[in-house]
Amino acid sequence: MPANHNSNGRPALRKPRTWVAVGILAALAVIPIFTRPGPLKVHVTTVERGPIRSLISTNGKVEPIRNFEAHSPAATTVERLLVKEGDHVRQGQLLLQLDDADLRSQAARAQAQIKAAQSEQSELTTGGTREEMLTLDAQLAKGRTALNTAQRNLEALRRLQQQGAASAGEVKQAEDNVERAQADYTLLQQKQKDRYSQPEVAKVQAQAAEAQAAYDAAEDALRKSGVRAPFDGIVYAVPVKQGAYVQTGDLLLQEGDLSKMLVRTFVDEPDIGRLAIGQKIEVTWDALPSRIWNGTVSTVPSTVKLRSSRNVGEVTCTVDNHDRRLLPNVNVGVAIITAEHNGVLTVSREAVRMDDTTPYVYQVVNDRLERRTIEISLQNLTRVEVTSGLPENAVVALAPAESKPMTDGARVQVVP
Repeated sequence: MPANHNSNGRPALRKPRTWVAVGILAALAVIPIFTRPGPLKVHVTTVERGPIRSLISTNGKVEPIRNFEAHSPAATTVERLLVKEGDHVRQGQLLLQLDDADLRSQAARAQAQIKAAQSEQSELTTGGTREEMLTLDAQLAKGRTALNTAQRNLEALRRLQQQGAASAGEVKQAEDNVERAQADYTLLQQKQKDRYSQPEVAKVQAQAAEAQAAYDAAEDALRKSGVRAPFDGIVYAVPVKQGAYVQTGDLLLQEGDLSKMLVRTFVDEPDIGRLAIGQKIEVTWDALPSRIWNGTVSTVPSTVKLRSSRNVGEVTCTVDNHDRRLLPNVNVGVAIITAEHNGVLTVSREAVRMDDTTPYVYQVVNDRLERRTIEISLQNLTRVEVTSGLPENAVVALAPAESKPMTDGARVQVVP
């Protein structure tokens, strides 16, 4: 019997094939339901009203406004050290004494040189020593007498020549004697008037000036060998010990008035244009992390300097340090507040995106993203001021929790 007929001779039904086709169509209809993409998971933030500040964050160094450094005026030893670091001192108080024996000897030698130079200067003025002046006076008198005698002899011989009692040769010899006597007498007069030449005068004057300078230097070194406090303050650095040998110029101690401190701040070149006198400054120190010292910009950069690998301008400010917790020479953090707005709408900087030069955000509305063009003003490292385009308490997307782009109108699911 043919395969396509049953036992009654009727054609067989194709039921299995029909049911297979129906199953395939049903499966194809269900597949889109299971492959439809789910909502985009995103982190969000809220637009809030409050203050915002634009800052320049940098570093600085602290130094006393009123400061005194004592340096050794000569190579010597520290004879007495009367203070230690942290001591409060009064104006005029002796702080340190150097061995000044050599300095006193130098001063004495210089004083002797001054007296010798003064004596030589006196000789320049008077024409020589007392003995030299008496000798010169005697020589002038003798020369004057010789000149007068020669002139009288010449006159007598001339009269005799007229009478035929003297020859022309005798008269000529008498004339020569007068000339020699006149020359000798003129030389003595010149000695009395200008005994010293200009180079000799200059040498004596130079020796006098050198002697005076040496004496002044010795006296100055003697004054500095006993270090006294120039004002009321605190000794904050003593790098030497009693009995130590010091070279000329070595630092002996530092004293300062620590009630007010100068903070020298280093601002990178691109930020210098944002500076202005009077801007608020906040100073922090890692050693006292909960403390803030407040000040204002008192000077702005007049030039740019190379500091390590940075081109910086120096800004200074004064901070109150009445409790003296801020120490000299420490490195501090500095925040210069270039602008500050209060009671304005702000949003996390991470939420703001840029399309060329136009800022925008994705606001979450009814579990969908809506692109909002906004206008912004102040901004810092974490927040941006929104001046239009968003209402207060608006929820905006920060970033997707998965590596998928955000698009306008996309369905989203907010995740923590």
